[in-house]
Parts: sequence; C-alpha cells; structure tokens
Amino acid sequence: HQGYWQVRRISRMSQAEESSIHSTWNIVRSVVCIILSLSFIIGTPGNCIVIWTVCTKIKQVSPSVLLILNLAIADVLVLITLPIWIYSFADSWVFGVIFCKMLVFVIYCSMYASIFLITALSLERLIAVFYPFTIQRYKTKEKISLIMFLIWFLSVALGVSVIPFQETEEMDGRLLCTCRSYSSGRQKVSFLLLETLAGFVIPFLIICTCYVCVARRISRMTYQSKQRSERLIASIVVAFIVCWFPHHLFNILDIISIQIEISNEEMSLALDDIVERGVYISGALVFISSCINPLLYAFAARRFQNHLRFAKISKLFEQMSQTVTEEDKKRSLAVTKAE
Repeated sequence: HQGYWQVRRISRMSQAEESSIHSTWNIVRSVVCIILSLSFIIGTPGNCIVIWTVCTKIKQVSPSVLLILNLAIADVLVLITLPIWIYSFADSWVFGVIFCKMLVFVIYCSMYASIFLITALSLERLIAVFYPFTIQRYKTKEKISLIMFLIWFLSVALGVSVIPFQETEEMDGRLLCTCRSYSSGRQKVSFLLLETLAGFVIPFLIICTCYVCVARRISRMTYQSKQRSERLIASIVVAFIVCWFPHHLFNILDIISIQIEISNEEMSLALDDIVERGVYISGALVFISSCINPLLYAFAARRFQNHLRFAKISKLFEQMSQTVTEEDKKRSLAVTKAE
C-alpha cells in the first residue's frame, strides 16, 4: 500500500533510518517467505484432495458441497501463485509489470471469492438449521448456479479494480510487485475502504450473526457431538479474524494516516512507518485462510469423511439439521392432533 506519498517519506529519511529500514525489511522478507511456503506446502494438497473428492467420489452434490468445491478452487488459484511470490521476495520480481497486474488480479479475485463463499456457507448453515424444509426449495441446479455465478462475477469485478493501480517498485536494490500508484489521497482512501468493507467488515458481520444464531440454537438442542459443533463454530470465526483482521487493520491505519496528513504530519508519518513495517506480514497471513479452509469446511463434513475417513472431525451440522427436522415434525404432528 505504497504510492504517491512514499516520496514524502523518503525525502525525510536519514541514513540511519534507511539502514534500519533495510534491516527490518530483511527480517520481514524472511518471515513472509516462511509463511507463504508453509501455506503452499500444507494448503495445496488439502484443497486438491477436496476438489478430487467432490469430482470423483460424491455423486449427489448438495449446495454446501458445491460451495465447498468452489471454495477449494478459489483457494487453489491463490495458493499456486505462492512459489512466484516466494521467489520474488527471496530474490527480485523479474516477470514485468503486466504479469504483476495479472497475478495480483488472480489473487484478489480468488480471495474475494473465498471470503464470499465462506459467508455463503454461514448463511446456508443458518437456513439449514432454522428452516430445514425451506432450504430444499433452493436446491435446484438453476438457483445454485445463479448463486455461484453472482459470487464469481462480483469477485472478478472487485479483482479488476486493483489492476490500474498495481505497479512494480524498487526496494533495497530489488524489484517488487507490491506497489500501488494512486493519483490522490482520496482515490487511495476510496480503494482501501472498498477493500475493507467488501472483504472483511460486511462478511464478518454476516458470518458472526449467522453462527451466533446457530450457536444459540445448539445450546437448546441435545444431540451427539454437540460440543464438537460448538468448537467448530468458534474455530471458523476465530480463524476468519486471525487471518483477515490484521491486513484490514493496516488498511484502516493507512486511511487514518491519509486523513490526518495535513493536520498532524508527524503522526501521519509515524502511522506510515507502522504500516510499512507490518503490511507485508499481515498480507501473508491471509494466505493461511486458504490453507485451513479444507480443515474447517470440507474435512469436517460427513460426506467427505465417508470418502477420506477423517473420523476425528465428524458430522459438522448434519446432526443439528436432523434434530431440527425431527423437532419440526413433532410440532407439525402436535398441531395436527390439536386440530
């Protein structure tokens, strides 16, 4: 998240400050490479297994399984770019500006899709638990295909928005594909606000609302593996916060820095320095989301366990849905008898 005011900061740096920045950058670069390497090594096989299982083993694909399949595809698209990023951080970006723009587009498009699919899964779970009969009406191929199309269309549209601003930059004698070139502070603020609202705030509110409602329903139900489902819900919310909040926190700090640039330049420069030191590591953390999604969504589902035999993480919300269905049937019978 650099850009036109990087010049303002560089012009005021002393040699000691430049030396400190170079030293810090070497540490940051090492940490980023480690995070990206682990994400690629662990996440790619996991998501490929999910795609292979759905395509070859599961005959009847439910809405939740289709969402999980698309989530795995989005995550694989993100993860297969990591070797290029690792190489560019360890050495230098040698692939040109056009490829830099293309690669960042793929990452943004896939990550928005991943976030929207996680949000859709939380809505699907809410409906399945509270309205098990209603959700049957939305299981037609046409409606499911429409939902998938809207998710990917919106993701592509948001991904395209980053292309005009993405550039390469030189840092410590190395070329990196990490620079955003904005024409004004207002333009940068608009872009960061859009990214944070669409990529974190709105999805997070929806996810939390859905799972809080589901958790309350669980507390009034009695079924096997109840505590496991509660832990899974907590894990999903915590994982989303840990992976995505740091990145958007630095977005917010960047926005504050821009807004106070005139009134408090010293504080603005201090915030710029904080963002500069933390934005790369926080950006690397978002790739961990693509690494752990198979564990949270696919391998926890009973259909995947039947084929993959992941017995320890069992049944997700199927027992909940069955319990709710049985309760609704009992209520219906009670009403019929009363009439």
